[in-house]
Amino acid sequence: MTKGFEDKLGQGGYWLSVQRKAPKWIHHVNVVQLIGFCAEGSKQALVYDFMPNGSLDKFIFPDRDNSTFLGWDQIYEIAFGVARGMEYLHRGCDMQILHFDIKPHNILLDENFIPKVSDFGLAKLYPVDDSIVSLTVVQGTLGYMAPELFYKNIGGISYKADVYSFGMLLMDLFGRRKNLNAFVEHSSQIYFSSWIYDKLDQGEDQIDVLINATEGEKKTLKKMIIVALWCIQMKPINRPSMRNVLEMLEGPIELLQMPPKSFFGPEEMSIEDTGNNSVGIPTGSSSDTITLSINVSNE
Repeated sequence: MTKGFEDKLGQGGYWLSVQRKAPKWIHHVNVVQLIGFCAEGSKQALVYDFMPNGSLDKFIFPDRDNSTFLGWDQIYEIAFGVARGMEYLHRGCDMQILHFDIKPHNILLDENFIPKVSDFGLAKLYPVDDSIVSLTVVQGTLGYMAPELFYKNIGGISYKADVYSFGMLLMDLFGRRKNLNAFVEHSSQIYFSSWIYDKLDQGEDQIDVLINATEGEKKTLKKMIIVALWCIQMKPINRPSMRNVLEMLEGPIELLQMPPKSFFGPEEMSIEDTGNNSVGIPTGSSSDTITLSINVSNE
């Protein structure tokens, strides 16, 4: 039935790689809880809390076969819960845990739709005081990977890479679609982040996701949009920490300012052009998750 867990182990065997380094003090309501694991020869098994509602992507992408509709209050609570879980991983443990693969598929929902950050197959442990970290192999999912993982000249690799991924997840949440979508009605909407920035910057309220929202929901959604735009700033130094993200999500929208329009868009890197970029992402890859065997240490 499990095929020896061959499908999961290697693309996100959860704690097996991290558990050997980290003690069992990792407990948070928004991080999926490992109950136990067993490794016997080539057979490896993981046991963690059952999540009856599965992964978040089932509820926000229209091509998924799911009849349950998440209201905007639920969307906000899910976003806030994910942010809490990430802030805990970054600053709530004796070591900082960088996830490197935050995306809707890796957010699990319990019976009450409380989100749990899961799938730590790409996660790395670093001392809390390390502001810049090094990687020899970059792995992640196209559309959620921070630009500094590709281009060293815009800044070092740090927890801000996870912040970028969270910003892209926010875009998915309120757009209810993948951020880079070639099947939208208007070509100007192909890159949702750029399109929605222009709409807000011009003071336009007729954004699709806001049309049927209440006044309270509109304020919440605009706040989420602005926070997302801060999180996906091109340079890591301009992105907030997850603690700052929580403060912005909790605070009044009147205190938030629009960030500069400086984020990773098709003009910097497109799926079609990736065969010619500086790190050689394979062109036409059929998989969302890619592995780049490149040296990106910050020397």
